[in-house]
Amino acid sequence: MSALLPTPIYDCRSLVEEAVFTACRLELMALKPGNVHIHADGHGMSVAQFLDSAAAIAPILATPGRRVGEAILHAVAATRDVAGCNTNLGIVLLLAPLATAALCRDKGEPLRLRLARVLDGLSVADAADAFAAIRLALPAGLGEAQQHDVAAAPRVDLRAAMAAAADRDLIARQYATAFADVFTFGVARGRSALRRGASPAEAASAIHLGFMALHPDTHVARKHGAAVAERVRAQAFRLERRLSIGSAFGGNSGAARRLLAFDRALKRRGLNPGTSADLTVACLFVLRLAGDLPAGPWPPDDCRRNLIEPTIARDAQCLRSTRLWSAKLWWATATRSLTSISSSARAAAPPRPPSARP
Repeated sequence: MSALLPTPIYDCRSLVEEAVFTACRLELMALKPGNVHIHADGHGMSVAQFLDSAAAIAPILATPGRRVGEAILHAVAATRDVAGCNTNLGIVLLLAPLATAALCRDKGEPLRLRLARVLDGLSVADAADAFAAIRLALPAGLGEAQQHDVAAAPRVDLRAAMAAAADRDLIARQYATAFADVFTFGVARGRSALRRGASPAEAASAIHLGFMALHPDTHVARKHGAAVAERVRAQAFRLERRLSIGSAFGGNSGAARRLLAFDRALKRRGLNPGTSADLTVACLFVLRLAGDLPAGPWPPDDCRRNLIEPTIARDAQCLRSTRLWSAKLWWATATRSLTSISSSARAAAPPRPPSARP
């Protein structure tokens, strides 16, 4: 499918903002063992907090002219204001350079080439802002680093600081490798699942479980140690092999039950493969920009919630937050658009398909 291009009605900033929220919301609709999703909260956090966090960061990450580090710091601060805790530090660290690259459409280059240029241009000031954002978010299991500790003032640019942590943190590794895991594994896996008839939510599940099976999750490793992270990876690998037969996760109740059973087992042990979820959001963002995914929100049937016993209170909480986001997005789009274009025309006009994917 062709990449999305800005039009007079749907500008580049609006495209990036919508893609950020679409990726975040779709990740919450997918069955992701050990993480928060619409089928089960966990780890003292709710779906509503994640939805409100996505609504807060989307316009910040889509603002042209901001340095990557500045966008990271503003997004993390906005998240603390609406959620009161760290719901999306890894997501922000991944999406900030991707969104900056996506906003540079005037050069007509593929997204990853633009991303490489963004990463090459990162500065010490970007590192200082990112370090401040990490301190503000207070991620679990952070600890101290012998080199480029976030508690101290950085002496190198953000990409160099991330490269120093690439062997122990998968998010840092993306900065060092121009997001190799995102583009060569996650995005490719999502496209393969969609071609095999998976729904958007099933494709997100396939990406997430694939990352869990591919690498020991570094969030689990920081909190519980490398041995526990490797055991979780091995369990995910066995489950992934079982569910990969046929179309991606098949859309059958047996697949859903196995994913939910794994989800409950991980949450009983307090294990949260958050890095795999963060990488999934980055992949969904790229897929949305490329036109492989439709714009959200999707109806509940799309993620096959009829297979799961519904929880009325959780559903109501999710819907309240979604309505809040819809109001925020409508108002932001209306105030930025040309005054000569009516709001009804903006809502009805689809993005025009272009000729190349990013």
